[in-house]
Amino acid sequence: MSVLLVAVGAAVGAPLRYLADRWVQARHTSAFPWGTLAVNVAGSAVLGFLAAAQVSSGVMALAGTGFCGALTTWSTMGYETVRLAEEGMRPQAVANVVVSVLAGLGAAVVGGAMAIAIG
Repeated sequence: MSVLLVAVGAAVGAPLRYLADRWVQARHTSAFPWGTLAVNVAGSAVLGFLAAAQVSSGVMALAGTGFCGALTTWSTMGYETVRLAEEGMRPQAVANVVVSVLAGLGAAVVGGAMAIAIG
């Protein structure tokens, strides 16, 4: 059953990731990957919330592993960082790594704090 829940969550998270990334990126003219950053931070906040809320294993499979796993993407962040560096935008490449990690961790903490405050 868990595998099915993960698949359903991923079936929603993956297209949402693509659409949100394209929507955000279309509003910026820079080469910086704002869309990927946005979905990664949002997914980190949701996952932090779910973890702190201590949801059932089924909800975690559906929303945490499936949805958040498909919504967020470390591999794309890595690819975009390498692309920035190869195109001579090393400061932006470094900023992408630093901001992605710090903002993702911060969002997870905020999401967790929100769950605790609600719960």
